[in-house]
Amino acid sequence: MSDFRSFRAEAIVLRHSDWGEADRLLTLYTRQRGKTRALSKGARKVTSRKAGHIEPFTHVTLQLAKGRDLFIVTQAETIDAYLPLREDLVLTGYASYIMELLDRFTYEDDTGNPALFRLLTEGLSRLASGSDPWLVIRYYEMRLLEFLGFRPQLFECANCGRAILPEDQFFSFSAGGAICPRCAQGLRDLTPISIEALKYLRHFQRSSYRDASKARPDPEVQKETETLMQGYFTYLLERELNTPGFIKRVKS
Repeated sequence: MSDFRSFRAEAIVLRHSDWGEADRLLTLYTRQRGKTRALSKGARKVTSRKAGHIEPFTHVTLQLAKGRDLFIVTQAETIDAYLPLREDLVLTGYASYIMELLDRFTYEDDTGNPALFRLLTEGLSRLASGSDPWLVIRYYEMRLLEFLGFRPQLFECANCGRAILPEDQFFSFSAGGAICPRCAQGLRDLTPISIEALKYLRHFQRSSYRDASKARPDPEVQKETETLMQGYFTYLLERELNTPGFIKRVKS
């Protein structure tokens, strides 16, 4: 950790909580330093000039000073508030989902990862611009897994290494990939995956967002891939995510 006392950081506000009588404790994902926490003093006061800049999923530039235990926010300027995400509860849920994933997989004071920061801002921008949330989320999930070192094996069997053929297969959370029908006979805890669902997951894994956004799977395939990906994340994190349940409640 450098010994300079103040620096500027580009950040997304992941979440905040009340601190003391009038302060707010922020959890940030910054382009320069990855995930960190900072204290915004007086942010809960009606007269605070910083309050509107430090709401969750706001893209901001912050001036941070080193405190004894936490960084202190001395200045805040909004780059993008992603306003459409605040006006629609379903979009709020999707935005919260991609931030929860990043929050759960990263640690404070870790090395900054500009690729993860860019992935987060691009995901929020795409949701706010009206892009199909299912496409945005699936693409985000695939890129996140790749950047974190959990890229699922979808082109060869994760057990025997043979090429996956164009037929319905299985998926193993523990092996981290597709399992061919031959290997599936001797393995446990497998999830069936249709060739259509596997095709789209492969497409997201190897394509740019521009190409991936051309995908038009039917509702059953969308549901299948969503269930599979959430199961995989639950396995990796060893606990369920909170936001999928919120999204289902809002939709219903």
